[in-house]
Amino acid sequence: MTCWFSATAVVPELTREWALTPAQAGWLTNGVQIGFVLGALASSLVNLPDLMRMTRLIAISALVAASANAVLLFEPGWSAAVIARFVTGIALAGIYPPAMKLMATWFRRGRGLAMGVLIGALTLGSSMPHLFRAVVDGLDWRLVVSLASLGAALSAAIFGLMIREGPYAFGRAVFDPGRALTIFRDRGVLLANLGYFGHMWELYAMWAWFLAFATAAEQGGAGPFASPSLFAFLVVASGAVGCILGGLLSDRIGRCLTTAGMMAVSGSCALLIGFAFDGPEWLLALVAVIWGISIAGDSAQFSTAVTELADPRFIGTALTLQVSIGFALTVLTIWIMPHIAAALGGWRWAFLVLIPGPAVGAWAMLRLRGLPEADRLAGGRG
Repeated sequence: MTCWFSATAVVPELTREWALTPAQAGWLTNGVQIGFVLGALASSLVNLPDLMRMTRLIAISALVAASANAVLLFEPGWSAAVIARFVTGIALAGIYPPAMKLMATWFRRGRGLAMGVLIGALTLGSSMPHLFRAVVDGLDWRLVVSLASLGAALSAAIFGLMIREGPYAFGRAVFDPGRALTIFRDRGVLLANLGYFGHMWELYAMWAWFLAFATAAEQGGAGPFASPSLFAFLVVASGAVGCILGGLLSDRIGRCLTTAGMMAVSGSCALLIGFAFDGPEWLLALVAVIWGISIAGDSAQFSTAVTELADPRFIGTALTLQVSIGFALTVLTIWIMPHIAAALGGWRWAFLVLIPGPAVGAWAMLRLRGLPEADRLAGGRG
């Protein structure tokens, strides 16, 4: 997952060298999002998870992601770079959804924690380009891109040589538009999806633009860490801790309370971080890290809930629809954030636009908790 935000992490350098506008810089991230959405739908339409072993599909996709990401090293210009980011997103669609299904084949009990660990790995991998940039600060930005591609290539070797599917296989993952309508008429699955959509409204916009926020805060005198890149890495990477915590809580107190609680905290942080923008530095760091933990901590549990609520024959369809629509929403929020920041005269209050997402998501999960369908979640814990 190191390729996801590799361009985002070096946007300041690319903006300067390629003379990019803020909107053009945003498309270096949005290209990945759109590619991911279309790639996820296409892979399900042609039934790739059934035509190929999931481990082989993931390994090949990781190699494609590494190669497409490496195109940036040749400085192809903005248009070609966006196309390369689009291809990177398509390749990542061959990694993330199949990996969720692959993890689920190993667990019946403790699936919430297992999925939490998986999404924690996704979160940590997504944050790594910010760490690379912090470590090589002052050196060529191409080193950050090279390290991201190397990480993806290494993961291809791991999946290709060291991993196999588990003993608890699901049915065939066929995308059928007619059955998709049936899935959305299932009120339990629908509410779980609404929770996920609210979560996604907030998550990737925060991840994509926190470096810009941190840079603006440092310029205003509040830089709690050595550099904005290190600050962004710590905030995004802290989500890995949140994912494991969310998995533990979800298996113990239920999916609905865990996800609603996480979204209540993350939505509050989206509000409070504006007040902490100009310090004190310890307060800005505290709010940001709590936000990083809570904004990702519930991510895996929405997918886990769908594996428990949906018709077992159509788990692949349900997961693909959930992920595809959720990531489609991120295209809008990633695109709109710099426009909001420009309209408000800076990044201090820009994250306020994210608050409706966790508010709607928390309502949906609490509504689900009051329905009989919740008895199928987390072994009856709701």
